[in-house]
Amino acid sequence: MNKFKEIYNYREFLKTSIRKEFRGKYKKSFLGVLWSFLNPLFQLLVYALVFPFILRNDIDNYTVFLIVALMPWTFFNMTVIQSAASVVTNGGIIKKVYFPREILPISTATSNLLNFLITGIIVIVALLVSGVGIGPSIVVLPIIVIMQYILLLGLSFIFSSITVYVRDVEYLLNVFMMLMFYMSPIVYSADMIPAKFLPIFKLNPMFHIIKYYRDILYYQQIPNMASVMLLFLACLLILVVGYLIFNRLEKRFAEEL
Repeated sequence: MNKFKEIYNYREFLKTSIRKEFRGKYKKSFLGVLWSFLNPLFQLLVYALVFPFILRNDIDNYTVFLIVALMPWTFFNMTVIQSAASVVTNGGIIKKVYFPREILPISTATSNLLNFLITGIIVIVALLVSGVGIGPSIVVLPIIVIMQYILLLGLSFIFSSITVYVRDVEYLLNVFMMLMFYMSPIVYSADMIPAKFLPIFKLNPMFHIIKYYRDILYYQQIPNMASVMLLFLACLLILVVGYLIFNRLEKRFAEEL
């Protein structure tokens, strides 16, 4: 509770850090923050043009099928990669000024959450233009977004703290995230996975989270809430474990940096 109180006391610093993370990516660019909308849009256009020709399938509205999965994946990928370097890149200020170190991974995850919510406009437009529309199942969507954010906070705590001691983590994550991309049902349907390999794929939390997004937005079905709550608890556990790891390792950050 003392740590929560301390972070609250530094809330203005946290807000500043989030704004810096959010705006800093496009500093001095002509379009500025507008790139947070254009980047995923261009990425989606590339996938939408390429994958339908590579992956021959009979999925209706494949572009929408792809978009509703690719957006949360981009949120996941960007947050994990950026959070791994969040403490290291702020080594100078860590050695000069005291502030709760947790603010660094929190600001990275939160700035990417804001970016994700903004680019959600693309998903809404795609759903409406394609004729898929928006169903009542969308009321469950905030639960899934919060769940993913909690998961990313936990992972951000873990990777940001470990990278201070093992810099190779940052490079290994790029390879790992490539593997995770193909182990998540993004460009294919979960039904296409052979039954004997399904238990392995299900170890990946993004397998379930992406499936929930697709159920809600593409199929317009409410996912099994028992499995949703179970994964929600698992994400909370990852957050607690991540924080404990961060709290233990942060004591020597200044020395290592």
